[in-house]
Amino acid sequence: MFEPFQQLSPVVQTLLATLFTWGVTAAGASLVFFVPVVRRRLLDAMLGFAAGVMIAASFWSLLSPGIEMAAQLGHTPWLTAVIGFLGGGVFMRLTDRFLPHLHPGLRIDQSEGVKTSWQRSTLLVLAITLHNIPEGLAVGVAFGAVAVGLPSATLGGAIALALGIGIQNFPEGTAVSLPLCREGMGKGRSFLLGQASGMVEPVAGLIGVLFVTYMQSILPYALCFAAGAMIFVVVEELIPESQRINAHIDLVTMATLAGFAVMMALDVALG
Repeated sequence: MFEPFQQLSPVVQTLLATLFTWGVTAAGASLVFFVPVVRRRLLDAMLGFAAGVMIAASFWSLLSPGIEMAAQLGHTPWLTAVIGFLGGGVFMRLTDRFLPHLHPGLRIDQSEGVKTSWQRSTLLVLAITLHNIPEGLAVGVAFGAVAVGLPSATLGGAIALALGIGIQNFPEGTAVSLPLCREGMGKGRSFLLGQASGMVEPVAGLIGVLFVTYMQSILPYALCFAAGAMIFVVVEELIPESQRINAHIDLVTMATLAGFAVMMALDVALG
């Protein structure tokens, strides 16, 4: 089923997969040309769906294979999982603490990280870019795991992860471009800034695949690290942002369950 793709090197596989996830971010940002306003109800549902996808991907595509690989390599599985998972969360917390950024829907004086005089548009893009780092890293680590040849890593599972992350990138591109357009920025520039938030994924993906390919002993830690980083994004950003309007909590909850089910189905069917 994946034979043509399987013939490529893991670096090329990762590059193609992360270019796809970046492209879906751009597709979400392109709504600025066609839809002047996306109803808050729909955007919240999209963010909830994205959260469900990332939660499922964190377990099915990252934590579970990481635990299996730890056992195969003679590590203590539970300890490897805990160290890697918490390491990913701590890394994202430190990045979130120091990198200047602004979450969509907030005022400029509510920006996080080191205080700067940067423009609101720059801070908005940095917020989404920050959260795309673990996604690109996860894809790179997944394809690196396949290249190493451990039984618990499959090409189908890595592709499923890339598909799932691509799906949840759509609302992220929209969440940047539409607010910028509403604030008076031109549609073209709003689109460019919205899609720019996904540019970090190919870079993070290549770092991930090269790192684990040449340092195979840390692969289980790297998978769990990526899972921890993704869960941090879900809890710190996606779920709170999707539930800022209390009236939409039930809708967001069902959308999150749907996202989890879609990613779970992709991983089980393809992996």
